[in-house]
Amino acid sequence: MNSGNEQLKLIRWGIIGCGSVTEIKSGPPYYKVDGFELAAVMRRDENKVKDYAKRHGVKKYYTNADELIEDPEIDAIYIATPPDSHKYYGLKVAAAGKPCCIEKPLSPNYYDSLAIYEEFEKRKLPLFVAYYRRSLPRFKQVKVWIDSGAIGEVRHINWHLSKPPNNMDESKNYNWRTDKLIADGGYFDDLASHGLDLFVFLLGNVKTAHGISLNQQGLYSSKDAITACWLHENGVTGAGSWNFGTNMREDKVEIYGSKGKIEFAVFTDQPIVLKSNSGIQSVFIENPENIQFYHVKNMRSQLFEHKEHPSTGLSATHTSWIMDKILGKI
Repeated sequence: MNSGNEQLKLIRWGIIGCGSVTEIKSGPPYYKVDGFELAAVMRRDENKVKDYAKRHGVKKYYTNADELIEDPEIDAIYIATPPDSHKYYGLKVAAAGKPCCIEKPLSPNYYDSLAIYEEFEKRKLPLFVAYYRRSLPRFKQVKVWIDSGAIGEVRHINWHLSKPPNNMDESKNYNWRTDKLIADGGYFDDLASHGLDLFVFLLGNVKTAHGISLNQQGLYSSKDAITACWLHENGVTGAGSWNFGTNMREDKVEIYGSKGKIEFAVFTDQPIVLKSNSGIQSVFIENPENIQFYHVKNMRSQLFEHKEHPSTGLSATHTSWIMDKILGKI
């Protein structure tokens, strides 16, 4: 990073791939967090990137990612493209010597994730991954309950997530999220990665994982039905089921302990619930308007104050390993 900018406590960010996810969820925090400036954006469609830059008050825009990466006035890069391009762009950012945040999952498979992580580690460059639930106050409260012994010793975690096929699925129009060449697990890759990564944050690394996966509906090339079991290093067992062809949406996590139970949803906006011998405690903690705000704010804390970020290249690579174990890739 530019030494002058370091002294001024300013980091100028560039975004590669300013699509829909960056409109509200992730883009605005890069200019709302103190010490960060969104200085440039890139998208191949010139009209769309020009419009994005105008609406978000960004001074520069590019249609070529290399030009943004090599821009000396850009200190750090956020890669918000589909996961099959994360390794390609990530290695370029590492070669340019710049800190980077990459959208989740880190890549479509464990070995590419490992290659990205190792390149940044070799160069001693910060690498963050957008598993932003680790930074949300709602899930940090769940961790407080676990770590304080509110449910005693944790024994088991279970998650069920299901939803009906959407209009795009039924139309069979192309969607990269259900293209097996980009996301072999389909919506499992896109959605379950969030929950499994969160469970590692709450309960520690996973020692082993197994799964069954298949395509039940035949609407697209990716998998749409997955079941799994896993074991955390601390002896906590886990189980999950994900189906993307049911008649209703469900999202329920249950953490069982020796003295109680915690219930919450990974995606659904609802209270977290603690059930114990002391009674039932239900707490609703609202998420920020820009869901990645605290994730980005924690990046600032690491870059300026050397406080460790909860979602790094190392932790995201472990999540990629869990996903591949469940899908039978490794």
